Amino acid sequence: MGSRVEAAAGAGATGAGREAGGRVRGGGGFRPDIEGLRAVAIGLVLVYHAGVVELVPGGFVGVDVFFVISGFLITGLLIRELERDGRVSLGRFYARRAKRLLPAAGLVLVVTAALTWASVSVVQWRTFGGDIVGAALYVVNWVLAGRSVDYLAEGVGVSPVQHFWSLAVEEQFYIVWPLLLVLVGWWVRRRSGARLRPVMGVAIGLVIVPSLIWSVVMTASNPEAAFFVTPTRLWELGVGALVAIGATWWLRVPRLVAVVLGWAGLVAVIASGVFLSSAVAWPGYAAVWPVLGTAAVIVAGYTSGRAGAAGLLSWKPAVWVGGLSYSLYLWHWPLLVAAAGFWGELGGKRGLLVAGASFIPAYLSYRFVENPFRFAKPIAKSNRLALSMGANFSLAGVAAGLVLMLVVPQVGTNPQEEQAAAGAQAVGSGTEPPAGSLASLASVEWFVPAATQATEDIPPPAAQECHAGQQTSEAQMCELGDPDGDMTIAMVGDSKMLQWWSAVDQVAQDQGWRVISFTKSSCAFSAGMEVRSGEPDTTCAQWNENVLAELLELDPDVVLTSGRSSEALEDWNDPDSGSRAAMADALVEQWTPLTDAEIPLIALLDNPSPNGNVYECVAEHPDDLAECAFGLDNAIDSSGASAQLVAAERVDGVQTIDMSPVICPEDNVCVPVIGNVLVYRQGSHLTDTFVRTTSSRLEEELVAAVAAAE
Repeated sequence: MGSRVEAAAGAGATGAGREAGGRVRGGGGFRPDIEGLRAVAIGLVLVYHAGVVELVPGGFVGVDVFFVISGFLITGLLIRELERDGRVSLGRFYARRAKRLLPAAGLVLVVTAALTWASVSVVQWRTFGGDIVGAALYVVNWVLAGRSVDYLAEGVGVSPVQHFWSLAVEEQFYIVWPLLLVLVGWWVRRRSGARLRPVMGVAIGLVIVPSLIWSVVMTASNPEAAFFVTPTRLWELGVGALVAIGATWWLRVPRLVAVVLGWAGLVAVIASGVFLSSAVAWPGYAAVWPVLGTAAVIVAGYTSGRAGAAGLLSWKPAVWVGGLSYSLYLWHWPLLVAAAGFWGELGGKRGLLVAGASFIPAYLSYRFVENPFRFAKPIAKSNRLALSMGANFSLAGVAAGLVLMLVVPQVGTNPQEEQAAAGAQAVGSGTEPPAGSLASLASVEWFVPAATQATEDIPPPAAQECHAGQQTSEAQMCELGDPDGDMTIAMVGDSKMLQWWSAVDQVAQDQGWRVISFTKSSCAFSAGMEVRSGEPDTTCAQWNENVLAELLELDPDVVLTSGRSSEALEDWNDPDSGSRAAMADALVEQWTPLTDAEIPLIALLDNPSPNGNVYECVAEHPDDLAECAFGLDNAIDSSGASAQLVAAERVDGVQTIDMSPVICPEDNVCVPVIGNVLVYRQGSHLTDTFVRTTSSRLEEELVAAVAAAE
């Protein structure tokens, strides 16, 4: 999942109004201060993405600055065309966008596909190829929004085209915005006395208000997705549009007022970058500060003169950087991701070096791709040719993404051989060398699932539909096993409990048990406060309260629980105060009300946790699987098992089941493939194929534990 640093790849460098070149007719002609404001925004983003977050922890506000500039320049172009010609040529408008934006974007996507192939693990190629396709079609913001709330995507790395999310927002804006202006223009022409700009201002207000409200609401309830989706950002573009509508009024602003307003706006933008941080839910209401600050700078630039912020922003080097901002925006992020793939964690200095190096391809593409296509006479004369050319560059990006998806090798075997894979059933079967030992890896010729498909080997759709997301606190209940069973087992926990769904379902059907499930992403069944995205996870705490209340009311025969978390906060107000002792205390606190109510609890101990993604290692070392083995002691120590064991000793009526002898059967080592089955998918999660092969062993353990609890 993408962090704020990964996601905040500056928008409005993204070409919004770029063909206008900062030119505002009726307001002083060319506006070099707007180009300088772009330079400030792209500078915040570059430093932030380079990893120097201690300097600009809120550098992601550059996105919001760019959106306001985009709305301002595009609306200015359209409204002036309406006033001059009485209509808007949609063909000419979209042709301008195509010839200005798409050639460079298509080139970057093709190069990014090549860099991804060279620098990123093969298991990510299919996902990132799909991202490149989404970027070329300008819908990648919705792809990333979906991934941000999908716990099954936790093993996905940083997308090399994650920065295209803001370009996608703007392209979607470009599609609908001219239509709004055309509609308003049509309405005004049929109303005597109606004035275009005031009516347009009202129409834009009707976009801004609901978008801002939705932004605040969604940011509070679903911040990961809110960051990417278009409706939460439209109000920022709308504010820029309002500034453009009021251009004739801003020319009357007294110079002294404009000077104060401009400097105050610039301070607000820079202060937002310096004093805000990723701890602030974004965009929401907090984005008002950089948005209004940007609007103030633009308004002031009409009349402030050299004494205002416009004088500083009109500095020639700043204007040059602002003119290059679209290219810098396109190039810097793929280079940073590729460099991290080659060298590992970049850190501040190397990150700044790579970000600085992006000026080279940015200038070259600006000089030899963007401008030649933008100013070519045949393209300038024909809207159809411009649109066709743009479509071809976009198709080149689509093709590059598809090729990356198609070249993924099958490291493993085909699903048809799955039935022949013994998996955990091979453990203790008397084979020589023993299944699950290092020596057994030498004879592995095939396995399922393929390493490149491991992330798709997940619990069945029914389980996924029953799994609560990170943003909800609702105690969502589902049923599995035998719905008419006389005994009811409650299966409770996070995704580490959910991973056992297939095996528990099989056991329950064999035994005639009814099973009810309560699971939630990244939320162990615990009374403690956990941390998510650097902040206390209040939704998890509330979910736990709700689930505990449900269990006490439902009174199941047994509660079966498992969880990944090994730490909880000792101080709920301090995200850095997590400890294993606090988690054990939190488990005791959560389990005790159940045992006091005479509801037995069985803790299915968290499985050994590898340091990294095993399936990625297997994909990189298909002929030397021993490279992907890892130590058992450290794997158990880094899991949630130790906290569960401590808690179980402190609460009467709690039993434990340890499946690690099946998962890591050889002393002190865990291997990636057992009985021709790949064991791990994302992080420490088990593949569903492997889990299914453990059902007989789990049945032995669970039946005995349930019998002992009766």
